[in-house]
Parts: sequence; structure tokens; C-alpha cells
Amino acid sequence: MNRGHVVLIHGAWAGSWVWDTLLEPLRDTGYEPHPLTLPGVGSWPDGARTDLDDVTDVAVAHIDSLDGPVFVVGHSGGGIVATQVAERLPHRIAGVAYVAGMMLPSGINFGDLCADLRLPEPVGISAWLESIPDGSGTIVPPEAAAAVFFHEASAGDAITAARKLLPQLETARLMAPTWTPERFGSVPRLYVEATLDRSVPLVTQRAMQDRVPGARVVTLDSDHAPQLSARGALVTALVDFCASVVARPVSAQEI
Repeated sequence: MNRGHVVLIHGAWAGSWVWDTLLEPLRDTGYEPHPLTLPGVGSWPDGARTDLDDVTDVAVAHIDSLDGPVFVVGHSGGGIVATQVAERLPHRIAGVAYVAGMMLPSGINFGDLCADLRLPEPVGISAWLESIPDGSGTIVPPEAAAAVFFHEASAGDAITAARKLLPQLETARLMAPTWTPERFGSVPRLYVEATLDRSVPLVTQRAMQDRVPGARVVTLDSDHAPQLSARGALVTALVDFCASVVARPVSAQEI
């Protein structure tokens, strides 16, 4: 029996493969996973300016094709997209979960948050980013990815994941959500914080929890990718959250 759909949204430089370790466990617990591939990563036409609306459109179109409860999970920068999806479709989203994700205040991007916290620059992976030749995007060197994103995974998993990262269009990375308390703010939320994260440092994760209050919180001693370094605990956190959330009736205001 299908207990619901779990739409999985990857972050910058990544792809649907970041969720591969969760697909079978989610199916085993009765949830149907949907790992999306978003535009703005890998390759793009010259002059492309894929933005948050474009990326959100992809997720919204997929959700519109589904029946039954839908949960949205955003990893890292995918959290921005998850927020925007919930703002667009609060009547269709049973819950939103952030995995070391960017659960940002409305109108604020991650750089703004770091500046407001007066964190020493650069933060996270920023120091190692390399621009692609035309300057429209960036790439993460594999050595830096293994050290910053995947350092708690096995060496083999870290190297494999690091080598899968692709160029990311800057307009599809440096994004700020726009949301309202009445729509996004009405959707149940989970924040899975990663205490050993070197990419989205714990201080920023907890600042987002303070500035966008209302999420229940699960703490994992993991790096930026608990899909590799803490898979069992992550699956448990997500399944427990989904199981605890009852799909809400649609109100006239949300249609």
C-alpha cells in the first residue's frame, strides 16, 4: 500500500543520484520516492538564466501528476526549492523536510544569512569553487567535495559521490525564496540538522531554525550528506515525520 509520495530535491552541483541510498528503504516502508533532476545543473544553453521559478516549475509539474499525500524533502540548496514548492502548493503538500537544508527566511539567500551572522568568509565550499569558462556557473573540485561534503562517509563512497558532481548555473544556485506565513508557513516541517556539516555549518542551520520557527528538529552527527554517512538514521527521521503528519483538507483559500 502506498502511504504517500516523497519528492526528493537535490542541491547545487548534484543530481537525483544523491538520493539513491534512500530509495529502497523508503519503498520498504510504504512510501514512493520521486528523486527529481532539476534544471541548471550539468549543462545549459548559452545565456541561460534559470531561476527559482523555473526550478520550482519542474517540481510543481511532477507533483501535479501524483495522487495522494505528497511530502517534499530538500537537501542543501534544494531546501530553497522545497520552500517555494510549499508556498505554491500548500494544499498539496503534507509536509516539508530539510536535510542540512536551506530553510531560509523570505527574501533572504544563504549569502545574506551568512553576512548577517558575520561569519568569516568564505563559508563552506565557497573557497574551493571554480568558475566554468564562460563565468555562468561553478564546479566543485572532487578533492574539495570529498573533504567538505562527504568527509564522514567511507572513502570509496566519498570519492564516488565527489566525482559525480557537475557544473551548476549560478542563477539556479544563488536563490532566495519568497513565502508567506499563510501558505508555506502553514505546512508541517522537519529540519534534519547535521552537526558535522562543513558546507552549511551548524551555526547557520540553527540560525535558520530560529528565523523560520515551527519545524520539529532531528539531530544527526553527520556531514553534509547523511544519505551516505547516516542513512539509517535519516530514513528513520523522514519516515517518522511522514507517518506523524496527516494530510490536511483543502481550504477554499488554498485553491
